[in-house]
Formats: sequence, C-alpha cells, structure tokens
Amino acid sequence: MNAPAHLQYDVSLRPFNTFGIDARARAFLPVETADELRAVRDSDELAALPRLVLGGGSNILLTGDAVDALVLQMRGRGIAIVGETADATLVRAAAGENWHGFVLHTLAHGLPGLENLSLIPGSVGAAPIQNIGAYGSEIGDVFHSLTAFDFDSGELLSLDRAACRFGYRDSVFKHALKDRAVILDVTFALPKRWQPNLAYAELAREIQARGIAAPDAQAVSDAVIAIRQRKLPDPAQIGNAGSFFKNPVVSKEQRDALLAAHPQLVSHLQADGSYKLAAGWLIDQCGWKGRSLGAAGVYEKQALVLVNRGGARGGEIAALARAIQDDVARAYGVMLEPEPVFI
Repeated sequence: MNAPAHLQYDVSLRPFNTFGIDARARAFLPVETADELRAVRDSDELAALPRLVLGGGSNILLTGDAVDALVLQMRGRGIAIVGETADATLVRAAAGENWHGFVLHTLAHGLPGLENLSLIPGSVGAAPIQNIGAYGSEIGDVFHSLTAFDFDSGELLSLDRAACRFGYRDSVFKHALKDRAVILDVTFALPKRWQPNLAYAELAREIQARGIAAPDAQAVSDAVIAIRQRKLPDPAQIGNAGSFFKNPVVSKEQRDALLAAHPQLVSHLQADGSYKLAAGWLIDQCGWKGRSLGAAGVYEKQALVLVNRGGARGGEIAALARAIQDDVARAYGVMLEPEPVFI
C-alpha cells in the first residue's frame, strides 16, 4: 500500500512540544482519521518503524537531537453531545481538540464538570493517558468512554472507565496498551446535578477572596485559571511541560517520620491511609527554585516546573531533573517520579 499523502520526513518537532526542544523526527504524519492509522499499519515501510503519538506535546521530553520514529500527530477535531443518562450529559470530543478549549466549550454550553481542569495544556486525546488532574479533580471522575485504534488488530477499541484502569497520573495506556492503542475520541459524562468541588484549599481561598458565596462552574474555572496563571509559565512564552514531577505517595509511617524531622512538611491524607507529599515543597526546600543548569532551569514561582530558558536541549533538562531527584532523595529519602515521558 502507498504511504499516506501527508507523510513527511526529517521534520523538526520544536513546534510540537511545549518544552520547545528542537529534535528532528525521522518521519512525521498528521492524523485525523482511523483510516490514516490503518494505512500506516498496512504499509511495510511505516509499520516497521517505532511510533510516537503526539497530541499537544505537553507531557513529553525529547532527550536527544533526533527521534528515530514515525511521529503521529493527532489533529482530529469535533465536539458533540452524543447522549445522556439519568445523571449526566454525554459529550464527545475528538483527540486533536485542545483540552482547555474543550473545557471552555463545555462551560459556554452550560455543561459543568471540567472546570477544575481549566488551563491544563495539551489535547483531549492525551488526557486519559495521564488521567490528568488538578485542584481536587481528575478526568476519571467524569470519564465515560473512548475510542482507540488498535495497531495489533487493526480494529477500533471502545473502552469504558473500568477498562482504562485509571490511577494517579496513570492508565492502561501506560501499561497493557502502551505503543499499541491510539486514542481517537473521548466521551465525558458531565453531571446534571452539579456541585462545586472546592476541596482543594488554594481554590477555596481564591473563591473566598473573590467574594463569591455560591460559585457556578464558570466562577470556579475563572479562579483556577487565575491561580495557574500566577504560578505557572505560559508554554508559548517559556518552554515547559507544567508540573514536572508527580507528588510522591508514602506510607503513614514514613510520613510521620518525615514530619518529626521536618515539622513544616506539606502532606495530604489519601483515602487508603497513605499520604501524598508536595513535590514542589520538597524541591524548594532543597534550594532548587529559580536555579539553572545551563539553559535548563526551575521556575522562579513554582519549584515543580522545569523550564527551557532558551535553546536548552532535552538532555540538559533531563540532567537537571536527575540532579533534583538526587537531592530530594538524599534529604528526604523520597524518589521523585517525572510526569513527562522521556523520549
């Protein structure tokens, strides 16, 4: 079978990753439909290449100067109400839709449920892979189902919430379906009987500071956007991938020992009795906030964010991440795990 018409070779990926790393892809294909993925699978040349699926490029770190793979950049568009249940309205979005744009679309159409996840960079199709979350919410809370193309069988998969096996920044797409399934669209069950989720203390304080006694979903979204804009750099201005490290989860015994040695330790009790530590606090306490190694740095306003100060190579950012991990491990006995995927 002939190669897809839009296939390109030796393409810079700088415009397609929010760190702004100038690595070059061996082959590059914009994808809108499942038929284009079938053409890749049926091509002897392309099927033999490793694959890298890109959405908004906001959760990857390109560590080398070249990506010896076929890069599939998902560009499908479309948002529609596709049904309802007694409790929810079902809204489907194509994988290539911008995540924040999709959130704003749902709010503009009177469909709350995603407001706490406002201004997260990336695409709709990438959101389930990471089970993105912020300010007390995760997409797993309002997820209904998704459609994915299975490179093993050449067929479409339909996965419900249970099949996606959501965990903290985790899903089946990082395990059994890794390098196999490509998400085409995602359907969300947005609640008809909505209540604001203000469990996250910083968000509750922001709403209170705005003098809003009974916030609607738009007010919650506005507050989340304001908080994020104060703390996090715009990838269009400073290359970054948002929060670079996961908040580590430790046992009660380990947390109690750490708290005894470090009374200011920031931790949050989880439903299973474990504790989630604030990775940004740990990094800040190790003196990394605002520091740089070459052109790679730690953002001055939020120690959890690593940035490209201009012309950084992926290897420099990876080296900075390792240095931070080593310092936190020495000081607290905790190993931080990166959120972005290293390529």
